[in-house]
Amino acid sequence: MNIKKSHYLFIGLLWISLLSCGQKQKEGSTDQDSASKISLISPSELNKANNDILLIDVRTPGEYASGHLENSINIDYKADNFKDLIGELDPNQEVYVYCKVGGRSARSAKVMKEMGFKKVYDLDGGINSWEKDGFKIVK
Repeated sequence: MNIKKSHYLFIGLLWISLLSCGQKQKEGSTDQDSASKISLISPSELNKANNDILLIDVRTPGEYASGHLENSINIDYKADNFKDLIGELDPNQEVYVYCKVGGRSARSAKVMKEMGFKKVYDLDGGINSWEKDGFKIVK
């Protein structure tokens, strides 16, 4: 009898944990479906994007000078006036951000969403991923 009870208890606990995991996924997908999400974009997807996009390199000016994506502008995430410079941009325009590997661009994208930007895309893996996939940079 004890084996049956422990078996049912185990199944019950397993069921509850599966339900709670499903709930978290459901909450996450609702957030992702929202118009205010930050989308990761692969290097190949970014390469196919229109040339008239707003592409922001959020690395330092020195990093930017050492090589950057063509047609990008440099707005240093670490600069004291980062929010002021971002605030001068049109929040209704699609914005693409990147850094070296993705950390600063993720934080930048979050700040931009908090400031009311509608569509923000973050280059997955940053410029390192871009180069690894064989795409060119300019100096």
